Amino acid sequence: MKRRIGCLFLAALLLLTAVGCTKAESGRESEDGEERKIRIGMSFDSFVIERWQRDRDVFVSVAKELGAEVNVQNANGVVEEQKKQIDYFIQKGMDVIVIIAIDPASLRESVDKAKDAGIQVVSYDRLIDDVDVDLYISFDNEMVGDMMARALIEAGIGNGDNVVMIGGSPTDNNVPLVEGAFKRLMAKHRVTVLDSVHAENWRAEEAAAYIYANPLVIAKADAIMCGNDDLATQTVRALAETRQAGDILVVGQDADLAACQRIVEGTQVMTVYKPVERLATRAAEEAVALAKGEKVAGDDVALIDSGAYKVPYIGLEPIRVNRGNIDEVIIGSGFHLKEDVYLNVLGQMPK
Repeated sequence: MKRRIGCLFLAALLLLTAVGCTKAESGRESEDGEERKIRIGMSFDSFVIERWQRDRDVFVSVAKELGAEVNVQNANGVVEEQKKQIDYFIQKGMDVIVIIAIDPASLRESVDKAKDAGIQVVSYDRLIDDVDVDLYISFDNEMVGDMMARALIEAGIGNGDNVVMIGGSPTDNNVPLVEGAFKRLMAKHRVTVLDSVHAENWRAEEAAAYIYANPLVIAKADAIMCGNDDLATQTVRALAETRQAGDILVVGQDADLAACQRIVEGTQVMTVYKPVERLATRAAEEAVALAKGEKVAGDDVALIDSGAYKVPYIGLEPIRVNRGNIDEVIIGSGFHLKEDVYLNVLGQMPK
C-alpha cells in the first residue's frame, strides 16, 4: 500500500512538473501565474508620410480591442535606429514584431534574429525580401502604378506626349512595382518618359528641387508622375511659381488632404486612395492570431516569392480617386471632411 501511494504521489508530481514546463515554454504566463497579454512591437520608417499616423492609430486600437499591447517605435528614417528597435523588441520578448521597413535589404539579419528567438515577423506595406517573414500585407502596388497611368491617359496623355517620374525612396520595395506598371502602360500608349528620379527616404523637398534644377525638362513635360502625394505637393508648389500648375498634369497616391484639395482645385488629376483602416485592421488581427500560434488564413491569402522564401501575402485593392468620385470615396467614407477638402474652393462645395 505504501509503495502504491508513493508511486501515485510520484506520478502526480511528474504531471504537475510537465504542466508547469508547458506553461513556461509558452512564454505567455506572467509572474502571478495568469496568462499575460500578447505583446506586439511596431517599428515605423517615420511619420513624415501623412498616412502612417492613421495606420498606427488604427492598428493600436484594434490590437488593444483584441487584448494585445503595442509598443510603437519611430525610426525617423534611420536604418541603424530601426535595427536597434528590432533588437530591443527581441530583448523584451515580444510575441510579434511588425516592421514598416526603411531599407528591407538592411533588415534581413535583424529579422533572422527575431525568427531565431521564436518571434513572429510581419512585413507591413513593404516586403522584407529573402527572409522567412510570417506575413507580408500591403496594397496591390502594381495596380497603383496602373491607376496612375490610366488617369493620365484618360486626361488626354497619349502618343507623342512626355512624362517625368519623380519616385519615392529607391530602397522601398514598392517603388519598382508601382513604376514598372506605370511605365508599361506609358510605353503601350507611346508616351515618352523624359526622366525618372527618386527622393531618398521619401524626402518631399527633393521633388521641388528637381523642378527648379531642370526647367528645360519640365518645359517639355505634359505630365508628372509623383511617387506619393507629399512629392506631388512639392511638385505643384514649384510648378505654381512658373504658372504651370494645372497645365502639367500631376498624379500621386495616398489621398492626403492636400492632394484631395488640389483635385477639386484642378491642379492634381488624381490620387490613389488606400483604405488604411482596412489594412491596419487586418494586420492587427493577423498579428494577434500569429501570436496565438495560428496560421495566416483566408480566401485572399496567397503565397508570394520573396526571393529565398515563399511567404503568406495579403494584397488589398486600392481605389482611384479623381474629381468625379472624390465626394463618394473620400468624403463619403469619412476619410476627410467635406469642408476640409473644399476649403480653398468653398463656392464649389456640394450641398
